[in-house]
Amino acid sequence: TDQLHDLLDRQAIVDLTIAYGWILDHGPRTDLDTVFTPDAVAVYGGEDFVGLDTIVAKVEQSLGHLTVSQHIVTNQQVSIDGDSATCRCYLHAQHTKRGTDGGDNFIVAGRYIDQLTRTAGGWRITHRVLDVDWTEGNPRVTQR
Repeated sequence: TDQLHDLLDRQAIVDLTIAYGWILDHGPRTDLDTVFTPDAVAVYGGEDFVGLDTIVAKVEQSLGHLTVSQHIVTNQQVSIDGDSATCRCYLHAQHTKRGTDGGDNFIVAGRYIDQLTRTAGGWRITHRVLDVDWTEGNPRVTQR
């Protein structure tokens, strides 16, 4: 039924937002091709990162040197229109780099706002914006 397909699509999109966090935190980050389309755009810190390879490089540059990170997403709101969808969710991300001058932890809290498309391989993000609501701790943790 249409209702069942809608529920399955919604769950697949929620699962995609969760998979993103697991890949960021545990890798391999090349698996982001299961989350984004090849020509996706991610807007982090107000800067556009265009294309999957650029997104993977940005994530690696930002997180690759950390001791550990933990990205938690919740409160997904999904809207589906045929083969297109939008999803917004809350983000709470802990970044830890042991031995950092000024403190080992930096927290980022905000929202992801996504546009998605249905592909042969399933739902993929075509455009993601990270809107930061607040941070706490030592921002030097995320700097190389």
